[in-house]
Amino acid sequence: MERTIGVTYARGFTAAGVACGIKKDGAMDLAVVACERPAAAAGVFTRNRVKGHSLLLARKNVRNGRAQAVVVNSGNANACLGNRGDEDARELARLAAAKLGCGERDVLTASTGVIGVPLPMERIAAGLTKTVPTIGGGADAARAIMTTDTVPKEAGACVSIDGREVRVGGMAKGSGMIHPDMATMICVLTTDAAIGPKALRRALRAAADASFNRVSVDGDTSVCDKAVVLASGLAGNAPIEEGTDAYALFACALEDVCVRLARMLAADGEGATKLLTVRVRNARTRRDARRIASAIATSSLCKTAAFGNDANWGRLLTAAGYSKAVFDPEKADVFIGDVQVCKNGGGLAFDEEAAFRALKRDEVVYTLDLHGGEAEATMWTCDLSTDYVRINAEYRT
Repeated sequence: MERTIGVTYARGFTAAGVACGIKKDGAMDLAVVACERPAAAAGVFTRNRVKGHSLLLARKNVRNGRAQAVVVNSGNANACLGNRGDEDARELARLAAAKLGCGERDVLTASTGVIGVPLPMERIAAGLTKTVPTIGGGADAARAIMTTDTVPKEAGACVSIDGREVRVGGMAKGSGMIHPDMATMICVLTTDAAIGPKALRRALRAAADASFNRVSVDGDTSVCDKAVVLASGLAGNAPIEEGTDAYALFACALEDVCVRLARMLAADGEGATKLLTVRVRNARTRRDARRIASAIATSSLCKTAAFGNDANWGRLLTAAGYSKAVFDPEKADVFIGDVQVCKNGGGLAFDEEAAFRALKRDEVVYTLDLHGGEAEATMWTCDLSTDYVRINAEYRT
């Protein structure tokens, strides 16, 4: 049965997820996504100066503008290991290429988990012999890339281009160490669109900027973070060129998938009990809007107030004040859900019970209207609970 979400939704792609013994609990920890032919490829990568070895190899290989497979292990970051880490990344690509019958440079590698521990390559080699990528293997692949995630994250979308149905699918992982400029997340996207590497790269960067770079769980970023996309071209549409209506349609579908995955990442933040959406409206500039949204999304005080269902709107305005954005505090209005709690920078006698109900929802929306321009920005984050401390205090043990 054809799945309408995930990395195997687009034509030409298969996937698999297996347990090879990296994780102590025996859970699946090795994922493979394969295309039946060489595909156009693009990627975006963490801006952390420290970078994992598997990431570095993927970044090098994707510069060719093509790839045929992505192999991801979880439970081990393959990072900060010197020559050993580089050699293991190359071996990971070699083993996957041999299994799938493609070139080593056509394999994009990814690793996520504990830093500073060598990959158990014998276990990975044995695990790869068990992989049988299939159309239905996308669900297992999405689960195999998880670390502290509590649920797998998959999405899909389709759009008509040249009278052909063009599909976009994807999977992502990430629950903590999430912040703009890529975070401790790995995302694999696939599409059957006919599109060249240059246009694909531009579309991915724009989609990531509107989605993954709008998510923050805890203000931290990691060393293994990336999003890659492969395009098989099997939809049969005319090749998509930048600046055309076809490009706009494709870019919209890609962004839609990325935004849905990004929201899943925020909602599944470590210890989270609710998704927080921070909206800034009518700012002077887009930069100001983003600065304020980011300050609120990363504020421990704002996030703990959400966890406690406390309508402490002063924390939101305070975060906006130290964001370095330019705005007039005496024009700022603040809303929690649909409840206005602040007008022109001052408090209101608002309905506390209504605000409490808004804070109890699975998704809480904070809105700041600055009445200073036309720029807007949105960020997604989550509340900060006591479980976040426990999860990260015990991560290695």
